[in-house]
Amino acid sequence: LGLQMMRCARRTFSTGVYRTPNGFEVKSLTAENAKTQLEVLDPANLQKIANVPDFTAENTTSAIERASQAFKSWSALTVHERAGKLLEMNALMSKHREDLAHVITAECGKPSKEALGEVLYSMGFFSWFAEEGKRAYGDVIPTNSESKRMLTFRQPVGVCAAITPWNFPLAMIARKVAPALVTGCTMIVKPAEDTPLSALAIETIADMAGIPEGVLQVLPSSRTHSAEIGSALCSSDIVRKLSFTGSTNVGKILYEQSASTVKRLSLELGGNAPFIVFDDADIQQAAKGLLLAKFRNSGQTCICANRVLVHEKIYEEFADALAKEMKTLKMGHGFFEETTQGPLINKQSVEKAIRHVASAVEAGGDVILGGKPASTEELPGFFFEPTLITNASKDMIHNVEETFGPIAFLMSFDKEEEAISIANNTNAGLAGYVYTKDVNRAFRVTEALQYGMVGVNEGGISTEIAPFGGVKESGMGREGGHEGLDEYLDTKYMCL
Repeated sequence: LGLQMMRCARRTFSTGVYRTPNGFEVKSLTAENAKTQLEVLDPANLQKIANVPDFTAENTTSAIERASQAFKSWSALTVHERAGKLLEMNALMSKHREDLAHVITAECGKPSKEALGEVLYSMGFFSWFAEEGKRAYGDVIPTNSESKRMLTFRQPVGVCAAITPWNFPLAMIARKVAPALVTGCTMIVKPAEDTPLSALAIETIADMAGIPEGVLQVLPSSRTHSAEIGSALCSSDIVRKLSFTGSTNVGKILYEQSASTVKRLSLELGGNAPFIVFDDADIQQAAKGLLLAKFRNSGQTCICANRVLVHEKIYEEFADALAKEMKTLKMGHGFFEETTQGPLINKQSVEKAIRHVASAVEAGGDVILGGKPASTEELPGFFFEPTLITNASKDMIHNVEETFGPIAFLMSFDKEEEAISIANNTNAGLAGYVYTKDVNRAFRVTEALQYGMVGVNEGGISTEIAPFGGVKESGMGREGGHEGLDEYLDTKYMCL
């Protein structure tokens, strides 16, 4: 009966907005008419690749009502039925993995290999939560009275909303949508202005898998309408949960706007990750780890190493090893097979990189590699050279502002306590990295670092099976792991 209901509730509204070379059509499926269109640009060559609907607060209000209606029937399904739909989405994503990777590269510039990696990472959330959702157990509580029985069970929060960033335009949506849907919640996604196609691709996949209308809705919008959509989601008493990944400043605004409805929040905000290399570290391993932690997606990740702290005994040797690794990086369009460094996302990102280099030079830093924009006649987009700056100091702007670009700042330290103090001297607390062969030091420093995640001798820490999130002003809540399921469930206590 449940699956029959789902077939009857398939979407009837569909507008094609982008077609990949293999013929996969990305559609806008939200039953709304937008008065204006949003242009989507390729950040590598600045060419327009698509027009998508530019939705408003009025459209958002209608979407909330549809999500509320869909919640009644979606939450009534068994978790096995909902999990089955997630597995269908996973299978369809696998079938169309090359198409999804193409969409990511086209709109955010990410090299094809990285884009394909993001697709596989995204698929992991659907397969993981399809199984984890079946383990949202309640409890039977030993009674304190002969005449009473006590138990708890888990119920979906209700209508949820997600506001997602451009740097992982598919994965950040998958990380929020998968646990929401399997628990019985419905979800409205407001994707980043620069990368709406990946979000619409997820919506298209959901429709292909038979997810009913109103369960997952994507509302692209321009910067002109973003604030009003965010405000509509936050002020609605129907929307019971908001998950946001983005800047700390915007996160604080959403936090404040959600107070009037006491909305449940997950906030994954800005980072300022320290990368600490001790004198007993494997220097080559650390250099390769930093290449991953710093230059993946051209330095545009929230857990990107932003402050590199190297013990003074190995400082010069490490700088040389890193420079050697950096010289293997190849800038170009993400569709070029040899490309390892794509463009930054927009003009503002390039301007920020220029400002951070200028701040470092003014404070006495030395530019060893790169240091300037790198657009060409063939690729006039938002390219910036992979940059290595030595003799970094506490006076440079990157210590208080996330760079979000391909710039490595190397600073030396002497004592372990000094490195920990520098690392913790920030309002951010998302991720940190430690390289050492001393297991006692690994535990000691990890426990002392005020961060939600720490990679020890490892530059790639993200996975669907572990909790992702920060402390301090880097946010609240966790995504991934069994903790990610809890964000979309309420616990109800029953006394009989």
